Amino acid sequence: MQVRNTANRFGVVSISLHWLVAIAVFGLFGLGFWMVDLSYYDDWYRTGPDIHRSIGILLFAAMGLRLAWRLANPVPGPLPNHTRFEVLAAHAAHLVLYLLVFVAMISGYLISSADGSSVSVFDWFQVPSMTGQVKGLEDTAGVVHYWSTWALVVLAGLHSLAAVKHHFIDRDDTLRRMLGTDRRKQ
Repeated sequence: MQVRNTANRFGVVSISLHWLVAIAVFGLFGLGFWMVDLSYYDDWYRTGPDIHRSIGILLFAAMGLRLAWRLANPVPGPLPNHTRFEVLAAHAAHLVLYLLVFVAMISGYLISSADGSSVSVFDWFQVPSMTGQVKGLEDTAGVVHYWSTWALVVLAGLHSLAAVKHHFIDRDDTLRRMLGTDRRKQ
């Protein structure tokens, strides 16, 4: 498999970053959904949020790399059977997915750093607060984080359903291209 994207195929870097981000987004959502109900006396009360923040910061770095890679490596063109609506909807969905991921990550960072604290990433390094202490920022960022993550997961779910529709109903290589197993000629 080639490293870079071609006119017909995704390269291994794009495929790897896509699935890494997808796993991280759904994993973070699940962890976040579960940990909000933890009690102070639960063993995971501090560990869950520490893992959530650490993976969130690493996801930010991965998304920065993914965005740079996407700008340097244009994506393959649409398949011949894709309608104009499908192509435009896919472009819009990808743009909104990128936007929502960044909004979710930035708002999550602001929740954790609103009191001026730095964010520890698995005790490997610290990400300092960019805002210092800002009264009410944690609450505002929390609302943005809540709704952006729900919107992100719903849109990512629709994105997945569209890929499944292309695979099982249209029987085209849309999903296979992101798995690196498409049948198309190079």
